Amino acid sequence: MAVEGAFAFYRLGVVGSCWLLGGTAALVGLGVSMARRSGTTVGAAGITISWGLGRGRLYSWQEIRWIDVRETKSQQGTALSARITLADGRRRSLPALQHSTQYPDPDFQVDFQRVVTWWESSTEPAARFRPPERMRYKLTPQAVGLILGLLITIIVVLGVVMVD
Repeated sequence: MAVEGAFAFYRLGVVGSCWLLGGTAALVGLGVSMARRSGTTVGAAGITISWGLGRGRLYSWQEIRWIDVRETKSQQGTALSARITLADGRRRSLPALQHSTQYPDPDFQVDFQRVVTWWESSTEPAARFRPPERMRYKLTPQAVGLILGLLITIIVVLGVVMVD
């Protein structure tokens, strides 16, 4: 990094290097600020989701039809993310209510259960229903890769045949 900084100073000069350093510091500061402001707040009115910009969005308990945990597996391990399903079928992840091998949260299950308890005590059982699974959640990355590979092969073969 020191060599890179010296090379940047040599090529850009003092003013250019200061702009580069200032821009980098501003981007890092913005990223850290957004990460610190992202979160999920649960209260009597509902769930407020904030992604670091603005006040956040409140979803009342009457809008929320289901709360579950999405499990995503990758080469880095398994990641768990709490999410809500709204009355219109849209799903929203709850920031800061996540657990993975890279960013473990030992209190994930306890915090998730607190959200579910709030939801269950604030809604009628008839208003709660599990949404149907979507096709994109059933497809594994390997299946998507296989389908894309076949599709690309067919397009290339058709392209070669059409040219001849």
